[in-house]
Amino acid sequence: MKMKRVLVTGAGGFVGARIMAQLGGQLELVAAPAGALRSAGPEEVERLVDAAAPDVILHTAAISDTGYCEQHPEESRRANVELPVWLARAARRAGAGLVALSSDQVYAGLEGPGPFDETVPLRPANVYGRHKREAEERVLDQLDSAVLLRATWMYDLPGDGLPVRGNLPLNLLAAANEGRTLAFSAGDRRGVTWVRQAVENLPAALDWPGGVYNFGCESDGDMYATALAFCRLLGLDEPPVEKACWQRCLAMDGGKARRLGAAFDGTAEGFARCLAARNK
Repeated sequence: MKMKRVLVTGAGGFVGARIMAQLGGQLELVAAPAGALRSAGPEEVERLVDAAAPDVILHTAAISDTGYCEQHPEESRRANVELPVWLARAARRAGAGLVALSSDQVYAGLEGPGPFDETVPLRPANVYGRHKREAEERVLDQLDSAVLLRATWMYDLPGDGLPVRGNLPLNLLAAANEGRTLAFSAGDRRGVTWVRQAVENLPAALDWPGGVYNFGCESDGDMYATALAFCRLLGLDEPPVEKACWQRCLAMDGGKARRLGAAFDGTAEGFARCLAARNK
């Protein structure tokens, strides 16, 4: 069976680099040239897609720092709305598929305990969430076969020469080393996913019907409890964690993706797998 030819945007980033490292045996991967999309307009995007001749575009490039997006909304709009729309148009013109990462931040601002499925009416409470939601709608208007994956907060530990960024276990380790504490709320619920397990589930998603999908670990506790569980697994006898009290729910119902074969561990189980892989 012929391998799918997949154009990967953001191939040098946190998710994209792991796609390139993990999936080369399953897919014919073509990395978009580093920086090529940073200032490209719609015509340049079309030329890039035409040159790559992919079966599917796997779009991971984004500005995902929510604070930065609040301070730089025009940059966020270009990266998080316009670029995926241009890729959808280019994919339609080239007869290619498109799988793009969205975010659990589309659920920010909703009330109730969750978990939320993909049909719940949304009113994102931050710039990043609003832009991701707008991108979902406009991409599907351009290409109704596109797959939009609402990803959770993801993490990994350093290794294999792959890029890392601030994430839950690294933040906890840094706080412990520096003698400071981090505040987590018992009223905050969201999934937290080992990025390498998310990547493991991507090949199946390339064949899913068009639409939006919750994609990642489902929340199995509040973030205060999750942080303590990570500290325990990291062997931090004095957890650098203090309890806060504020409300947010980004917990997602992953049933739609699960029915199509996606398989994610529980939050603590996923981190235990991450640690076991690191210690091999």
